[in-house]
Amino acid sequence: MKKLKGIMLIDDDDTNNFLNQRLLSRMQITDKIKEFRNGKHALDYLHHLSEGDMDAASAEYFKPSLILLDINMPVMNGFEFLGMFEKLDPEFRQDMVLALLSTSEHSQDTERAAAKNIAYLTKPLTAQKVQSLLDNYFPENGA
Repeated sequence: MKKLKGIMLIDDDDTNNFLNQRLLSRMQITDKIKEFRNGKHALDYLHHLSEGDMDAASAEYFKPSLILLDINMPVMNGFEFLGMFEKLDPEFRQDMVLALLSTSEHSQDTERAAAKNIAYLTKPLTAQKVQSLLDNYFPENGA
């Protein structure tokens, strides 16, 4: 199985980040996982990366293939992040897949995600949900 270049976890809940990182590490789908506790810090990271302020080839900085984004966060929520993410250079963001994470399924949120062709997953994240996401968005990674 081909590994993803990296995964970005954006969630204000440390427990969710710990469990999600552990799950993704056990699945061995990437060697690089970066966590952010709010959308603003994650967006700043991506902005600097897109501007060439950071070396995307370094071990510390990488352009993620997959961004797992919590909807309800302080500072900048998931939908605010998406609005700002869309302002980044289109060429920079073209190879990235975004998935929204929520504790429950709200029709308004699922409709907003579908309108932007973004995956919508309910928490907790499971190996089955991740594998389904990989199968749909990264078919070359399928088993």
